Amino acid sequence: MARYTDAVCKLCRREGQKLFLKGARCYTDKCAITRRAYAPGQHGQGRKKASEYGLQLRAKQMTRRYYGVLEGQFHHYYEMATKMAGRSGDNLLILLESRLDNVVYRCGWASSRAEARQLVVHGHYTVNGKKVDIPSFLVKVGDVVAIKESSRSSDKMKAVLEANGARPVVKWLDVNANTAEAKVIAQPVREDIDLEVDETLIVELYSK
Repeated sequence: MARYTDAVCKLCRREGQKLFLKGARCYTDKCAITRRAYAPGQHGQGRKKASEYGLQLRAKQMTRRYYGVLEGQFHHYYEMATKMAGRSGDNLLILLESRLDNVVYRCGWASSRAEARQLVVHGHYTVNGKKVDIPSFLVKVGDVVAIKESSRSSDKMKAVLEANGARPVVKWLDVNANTAEAKVIAQPVREDIDLEVDETLIVELYSK
């Protein structure tokens, strides 16, 4: 499976905002955006006026990198979004938020979406009582996501929960820390998504 293997802090610097790709490091003074708030590379500090296409591309790249999906996957989500009722831009973000790896991250069961993907692939979570090891699995209202019982006592999972248990949980998830379960009580809405991007630019880009 193809994946990005370069330094992820470069991605945050390129987009000019925190994408929270390094877990706890993103909340400290070691964050690359805090130390070097300009794009990477020799000409990163140069002043460039973005074209209309440039703005649309940056919106797409920022969103894709935020959720950690590849170009082909992202375009597939866009095609799904256009076939749903409502605004395509909002639908796109709702689909991305509904991915199992994102839900695990939102529950505070992983320090980053990259770690959430790894833990999902390793089979540490269940959906409605059945093990699911596919990060792109889309949850729906009423689904119950849980940490697998045999995984709760592992040193790795204990460390993850201790480090991320205090992180705020989105309103559309009802997390029970005692049972290590989370129920999807509503569909995510745009106001719940803390990504500072104009999703209409993505729609314009793909509509060309």
